Amino acid sequence: MKENLKVSTAFLLIFLISSCSSFSFYKVPVTQGNIFEEEDIEKLQVGQSMDQVQFILGSPMIKDPFHSNRWDYLNLITVGDEKIVEKKLVVIFDDKNLLSSWKIVSE
Repeated sequence: MKENLKVSTAFLLIFLISSCSSFSFYKVPVTQGNIFEEEDIEKLQVGQSMDQVQFILGSPMIKDPFHSNRWDYLNLITVGDEKIVEKKLVVIFDDKNLLSSWKIVSE
């Protein structure tokens, strides 16, 4: 009788431990940085002021103090350890602080 109890307990423990290890938890999507859409980028025009660009896209994620004519907008969406979206928008202004170019870098 005691032998059957020990064997039953062992099987029960093995079953419980193995079932816990295969359980998958819900992973929350996390958005970091600036959210910029294609329609926002289509509103950009060469010659716009810094204020106009900031009104369209929001505050840049990075304003490099050594390159004051360059703004970087970053967008990163992750679920757990997996990157779902990683986009970077680089906006360049001329010497008069007017928009001269921009490019999207997707990784």
